[in-house]
Amino acid sequence: MARLHDFPADSVHYTWDASNAPVLTVESGDSVVVETRDVTDGQVGPGSDASAITAMDWDRVYPLAGPIAVAGAEPGDTLAVEVLEIEPRGWGFVAIIPGLGLLPDDFAEAHIRVFDLSGGDECVFRDDIRVPLAPFLGTMGVCPAGAAARPVMPPGTFGGNLDTRQLMRGTTLFLPVELPGALFSCGDGHGAQGDGEICVTGLEAPLRSELRFTLLKGKRIPAPQFRTAGALTPRVDHAGFYGTTGVGPDLFVAAQEATRAMVAHLSEAYELEPQDAYLLSSLCVDLKISEIVDAGQYVVSAVLPLAIFG
Repeated sequence: MARLHDFPADSVHYTWDASNAPVLTVESGDSVVVETRDVTDGQVGPGSDASAITAMDWDRVYPLAGPIAVAGAEPGDTLAVEVLEIEPRGWGFVAIIPGLGLLPDDFAEAHIRVFDLSGGDECVFRDDIRVPLAPFLGTMGVCPAGAAARPVMPPGTFGGNLDTRQLMRGTTLFLPVELPGALFSCGDGHGAQGDGEICVTGLEAPLRSELRFTLLKGKRIPAPQFRTAGALTPRVDHAGFYGTTGVGPDLFVAAQEATRAMVAHLSEAYELEPQDAYLLSSLCVDLKISEIVDAGQYVVSAVLPLAIFG
């Protein structure tokens, strides 16, 4: 009989480490309710300004709830993690962190916007700019084999800091098991984010999630895979989109050029300061590889949903 468990809120770890003992062991088919902290572990809060970013203790960043062991999981199996429920816990923030993001040289100063998320299902960026909430866990993964104090920020074939906004309610994430028990952990909740997490933060927020774990014995996959329950952007598809592009032989540089053009467009068309245009891009602009096969000249598009404008 499948059971519902509550994961203890005081149990977190800050690195991937194979020596981390499981806090909870579940059977295949069981579900777990998890309360995850914001990515800064409370160093940023509802009243914070940019000084909280510059003073951040990076040893406390990425608090992960876990590990959760799944009975019978072995290397060569796949762990399916279904997101049954997920919701923000009252507030969230988006920030420019010096030295990080897609355009670190363009935006070298710390900048932050903090939002009250308790009043509905939108992030009110400005009275006439409202980003629909679509919460997901930025980090979901099994412990990688041989991990010893491995940083959380880089993802891997084990999952981890995937920052894939499609991992919302109704989606099932499939992870290749690398260690006995799988040793699943999660955190880094986002209330909303565009594909690419352009400025290095989505709408960072504490979340409450309910996850169901199913063990697929003997199923091998090379890296994370996922299955969504429906359309990718249902809350903005009723309106049009505006796209900017970057073109050239380097996908990263093309993504930067597309983003710079989008920041300029948002600044000019909607009278946003460049820093806020950059933050808004991280919350709702999707970076897409539009073409990668034409004689070494690649096209990256930055796509803005016009439905966010009132």
